[in-house]
Amino acid sequence: MFEMSVGVSNWGCTGIGYRMMPLQIPSRSALHFVKNKEALLLKSVELRRRRTRGLGIVASTDVASSSVWEDWKPAEGASIPCLSDIVWPSAGAFAAMALLGKMDQILAPKGLSMTIAPLGAVCAVLFTTPSTPAARKYNMFMAQIGCAAIGVTAFTVFGPGWLARSAGLAACIAYMIWTRAIHPPAASLPLLFIDGVKLHHLNFWYAFFPGAAGCILLALIQEVVLYLKDNLRF
Repeated sequence: MFEMSVGVSNWGCTGIGYRMMPLQIPSRSALHFVKNKEALLLKSVELRRRRTRGLGIVASTDVASSSVWEDWKPAEGASIPCLSDIVWPSAGAFAAMALLGKMDQILAPKGLSMTIAPLGAVCAVLFTTPSTPAARKYNMFMAQIGCAAIGVTAFTVFGPGWLARSAGLAACIAYMIWTRAIHPPAASLPLLFIDGVKLHHLNFWYAFFPGAAGCILLALIQEVVLYLKDNLRF
């Protein structure tokens, strides 16, 4: 490694002679070091921009305005579903409610009912978003059984009213987080039991019926819906 110096003539102010001024030419290794340093600096600046963009701290007006309305638009890159992806989940929901209604007719003399509002939400989760955590069988049954039992306990301790609803719902959310069984439709089971006088006679049997029992039927229908979606597309 060496540095070259070249003399460059430069006329003096008096015009009598000239003096030599050294011109330093950097070596190849020095140039390479400078280029690497500039590249690293550019990378660090770009990483910093990406991090601030991910945290939502970008000062640009365009970025801020787009993030405000992002939740009001369809997911970016989401394609329009084909007709079969619409028909089969809808047909599955129709079949599920029809079967639950038929079971209601059979159970009517005993004062029981299988058609409850949370099972409609379960249909939407199982048939339209089967790959999400909420549609996992573990999440569904753990949440349905646990949240229903919590609702019965809250009613037993606090009686009917706002305190039982508040305590029951809060306990359900804590239970689902603790068991890692997030299943949003199950959060309505305590409220349904506390406000549903016709369900009070079930007591802790409510933990298995109608929520968990209905989910068994819906899980079977889900398998049929998924098979049709995969093999009969149009």
